[in-house]
Amino acid sequence: MATAPIVAPGGTVGVLGGGQLGRMLAMAAAQLGLKTDVLCPDPAAPAGDVAGTLTHASYTDEAALAAFARAVDVVTYEFENVPAETVAFLTSLGAVVRPGALALEKAQDRLHEKEFVNGLGAKTAAFHPVDDLASLEAGLSRVGRPAILKTRRLGYDGKGQTRLTDADSDLPGAYEKAIEFAWAEVGAAPSILEAFAPFEREISIIGARGADGDIKLYDPVENVHRNGILKTSTVPARIAEATADKARAVASDILGALDYVGVIGVEFFVLNDGAVLVNEFAPRVHNSGHWTLDACTVSQFEQHIRAVAGWPLAEPARHSDAVMENLIGEEISAWRSLAEEPGACLHLYGKRDIRSGRKMGHVTRLTSRG
Repeated sequence: MATAPIVAPGGTVGVLGGGQLGRMLAMAAAQLGLKTDVLCPDPAAPAGDVAGTLTHASYTDEAALAAFARAVDVVTYEFENVPAETVAFLTSLGAVVRPGALALEKAQDRLHEKEFVNGLGAKTAAFHPVDDLASLEAGLSRVGRPAILKTRRLGYDGKGQTRLTDADSDLPGAYEKAIEFAWAEVGAAPSILEAFAPFEREISIIGARGADGDIKLYDPVENVHRNGILKTSTVPARIAEATADKARAVASDILGALDYVGVIGVEFFVLNDGAVLVNEFAPRVHNSGHWTLDACTVSQFEQHIRAVAGWPLAEPARHSDAVMENLIGEEISAWRSLAEEPGACLHLYGKRDIRSGRKMGHVTRLTSRG
């Protein structure tokens, strides 16, 4: 495996994970004359349709990982729940993994993530670590209600979390039963209790940092979720420029503090006074950045490949306003009418099974920039 910081055309980018993000990364790499080798335990992974090579293996299969490391010039990942042990093993073999292990360490644990963000001087909603029913009750006394109880690890798209409201019954024992129910809902796993942020809207910043430390940020995007799953992302976001600047500064600080190489998605709550609270960050290309495929001179996927391959970052100029809508579950059945819709850019992920809550594709609708 090459250890040079720059992967020239003809080189190979290894991708851990074969979902739709890996698929779009492989397509972006091909546009730059780079090959991809996608390692994934699912032989029917969407990325396998477009990647140069699909390595069908577990993330803990050391023999497969060693062969993978020899076959590629740099390694990246398409989701943040890649086992930390996988990255550590690849690194021990001399593999260049971008983003590095520190980003995974912070993002994989919601408690560590929030402590890290606060350590940079950025604000989050109030939070409290929860390990048992007693610490859950102590957390409620500290952060108040309504509050959200989340598993510290592995939750995504609304999974692994539940809400504790301030409207519990006055019946005897109702308070205790509500706490016990919430604890059971998250699987009695190490968790974090977060105060509910009275936000006006949700936004995200898609940013990139190159191997040379150069940082490029896309325009802030406004997000709407349905049942805990991102439904739409709209750019430009309806926020003041001062609010956008605050979010940009936080995203830049996170990229720098992690010595990050690649694209990151940082989610924020915007309060009524224009202040921003960090919700979470994802050390990878991000669902709320899919609009960049059609509305910018460089997509988040190409930008990520450029970064991890050691290439110069491109200027992420936006030439159109856009609304990206996720196609979830049976919504993909409307593919024909969407394909006929003027100004609609349709992206389908090639997933074989349609399931409720599953992201099957997205459509981005472009209008002239205002």
